[in-house]
Amino acid sequence: MNPPVSIFDRLWARHVIVADATGAGGEDLLFVDRNLVHEGGTFLAFDQMRGEGRQVLKPKQTLAVTDHYLPSTNRATAPGSIANAEIRRVVEALDHNAREFGIEHYGVHHPRQGIIHVIGPELGWTQPGLLITCCDSHTATHGALGALPIPIGQSNQLRHVLATQTIWQKKPKTMRISIEGTLPAQVSAKDVILSIIARIGIGGASGHAVEYAGSAIRALSMEGRMTLCNMSIEAGARIGMIAPDDTTYAYLHGRPFAPKDTDWDQALAYWRTLPSDADARFDRELSLNTSELAPMVSWGTSPEDSSPITGSVPDPASMADAEKRGRVQRALDYMKLAPGTPLAGINIDRVFIGSCTNARIEDLRAAAEVVKGRKAVIPAMVVPGSSAVKRQAESEGLDRIFLAAGFEWRDASCSMCGGSNGDTVAAGQRSASTTNRNFEGRQGPGALTHIMSPAMAAAAAVTGRLTDVRTL
Repeated sequence: MNPPVSIFDRLWARHVIVADATGAGGEDLLFVDRNLVHEGGTFLAFDQMRGEGRQVLKPKQTLAVTDHYLPSTNRATAPGSIANAEIRRVVEALDHNAREFGIEHYGVHHPRQGIIHVIGPELGWTQPGLLITCCDSHTATHGALGALPIPIGQSNQLRHVLATQTIWQKKPKTMRISIEGTLPAQVSAKDVILSIIARIGIGGASGHAVEYAGSAIRALSMEGRMTLCNMSIEAGARIGMIAPDDTTYAYLHGRPFAPKDTDWDQALAYWRTLPSDADARFDRELSLNTSELAPMVSWGTSPEDSSPITGSVPDPASMADAEKRGRVQRALDYMKLAPGTPLAGINIDRVFIGSCTNARIEDLRAAAEVVKGRKAVIPAMVVPGSSAVKRQAESEGLDRIFLAAGFEWRDASCSMCGGSNGDTVAAGQRSASTTNRNFEGRQGPGALTHIMSPAMAAAAAVTGRLTDVRTL
């Protein structure tokens, strides 16, 4: 009998072409089922391919998407209308490279355009059992569907995948994070992952592939599961996964790239063999109970600098570890916060609802529920995660709710998440954001970012301060 294994070990083994060629705990050569490419920096790989006279080995297995540098406004004549010449060249380069190398490209005006980690699942392009690479740190998002997601570099590693449909990788250890119970009211997947990161730190899962399990995970929607897996990298893990189940299959059924008819039946039979065996062993285990959870906000310059909204800014002087004490003090200096300040009540200058973490239809519905009948008292914007999400939100009237409340309603892009397309937070301004990172300057030089769920960001927009959404 075969020993019990996790879904990660099962999929890794099924994709190995050459196992540890050095025989010294080195890397395995893995077959890549599908590869995603965006415009940020990937022109380097295409330039290398072109210089070496190479072609893409399996162009139909790669999908190119414009999202990172694409403005969220004034898109009618883009990319020509993009004022910043450097940004315009980056956007144009992906279109040129995709056409030259025969890769399908969802560019500026394509009806399926959107953030790469949003459209992969929503199109059914992401499926259980597939090894999916992408030149982006949040590739773990695709693990929410039971895929094996591997983030890769934008130059040499991407070049290797394009030329060979394979990738060399060192196999990580395994970690299971189990969450049991029912999530309290207004506690979302974003709050769950921020709670995990606050508990274990940004290096807590380093060197591990994480599987999320437990009754609370099984009860999550697919959108919630994607949010959870998306931020695995913020806990130090490059891979985050959730075993596929009936929720996964119902989500995928009928999507454009999902198997059809008898192919669906065969795929479903295979997918049901993927979940971890009941007695599978993991290198590390972590358990969390939902009774411990509350809406979360960040107060520092790392996702681990997060606390329940009912808490206060911590005092570095109370921390025994000198290194942590110094880091937290630097974070508070940058964020212009004093120890002991209640988190609820900190004034906010602007709100951003978007990103590959929280710009799906469920996220917009949650924010609209808070906003409906209220007015934003500070500048606020909503950037859907894909053109399809935008169309669906408009068909449900969510855009009208946001516009009536004074929000901006924009086109799909990464927008203010990384500030690489002109959407930025001004220096010294404090932002309530549904993004995944709050590093110094992440949303613009000198920007002060607090990350939180869509409902919490919406609450900040209508009150002008960090607010416990449960009080609304």
